[in-house]
Amino acid sequence: MKIRIATRKSALALWQANHVADLLNALPGVDSVELLPLSTRGDEILDRSLQKIGGKGLFIKELEVAMQAGEADIAVHSMKDVPAEMPPGFCIAAVLRRANHADAFVAPAGCTLDKLPQGARIGSSSLRRQAQLKLMRPDLVVEPLRGNVNTRLSKFENGDYDAIILAAAGLERLGLDNYISHQFSPDEMLPAAASTRARNRTESPQRAANSRRVQPSCRRIVVERAP
Repeated sequence: MKIRIATRKSALALWQANHVADLLNALPGVDSVELLPLSTRGDEILDRSLQKIGGKGLFIKELEVAMQAGEADIAVHSMKDVPAEMPPGFCIAAVLRRANHADAFVAPAGCTLDKLPQGARIGSSSLRRQAQLKLMRPDLVVEPLRGNVNTRLSKFENGDYDAIILAAAGLERLGLDNYISHQFSPDEMLPAAASTRARNRTESPQRAANSRRVQPSCRRIVVERAP
């Protein structure tokens, strides 16, 4: 059996898709796994906030279209970015074991959130992170930050921001954890619901029934994504 995986083109998305491909290749009956990298509207529109252009669903629409068109069998995407309401015909087929759930503080060496100067510029487009940063440091200026991990790090290194907030798991998966100055504990910054779990989406419930699931992760997903 050949399995085609739809994925975004970013380095982190490809890491996750290749990780799933390796797991699938180890299963009996799987002859080959092929990636179908796609560009999504969420990747292409970087000058506006996601909230103003359609939300995180913009990152997966093209993946769903590829599955509906028969070009891909499954799609791999970060669970935290999957809309709570699934489109008709799709389901969450499998969930992988959770990685590091923490948010990472990226700043100059030796700098902490408390040591940032008054009115420092922090890069983050996440409303969740923005709200919690403002609770900890109301004086901070939190500015939008879009793009893939490397793009965001380049903007930080170019001096566009005094510090930025990224997912620790993404930096670790890409071998960029040396950029992490501090990892926020859940008491400091509550992580995103269902963060750091990659998931497969399929159009067929029958395929889902045959997928490998990490049951504890599945149960936590249901609880964290509950309305």
